[in-house]
Amino acid sequence: MSVAEAVESTTSLAGHNRISTQALTSLARAAAAEALGVEASDIRADWADDDGLLALSIVAPISIPALTDVLRDPQRVQGFGGSIWDRAVAAKATILETVTRLSGSQLSRVDIRISGAHVTEGGRVQ
Repeated sequence: MSVAEAVESTTSLAGHNRISTQALTSLARAAAAEALGVEASDIRADWADDDGLLALSIVAPISIPALTDVLRDPQRVQGFGGSIWDRAVAAKATILETVTRLSGSQLSRVDIRISGAHVTEGGRVQ
């Protein structure tokens, strides 16, 4: 039996597949960590019902370049992906797409509250 045949035969089986809240939260924290450049352990993720869809609320720090580095080379901000505001807006879309794609859950929105800043050496000068 090919993989396609196996998938086709399993799609007709009765039953339910459920992803636990804990698994969804871990996925959301990992997606946010990647998007914001911080550790998943530093992120809080909470879920709410939004007219039958899931609304995700993220509270997290964000990685930033050292301010002395920015004074020497203002392009460091662009190397990190832009301003904190621009990065948070971009992270919303990235997190929503990643969580939806990997979990199959329908998210209505992602809200992000930046709770702090982690100074890092990352980012690329363009």
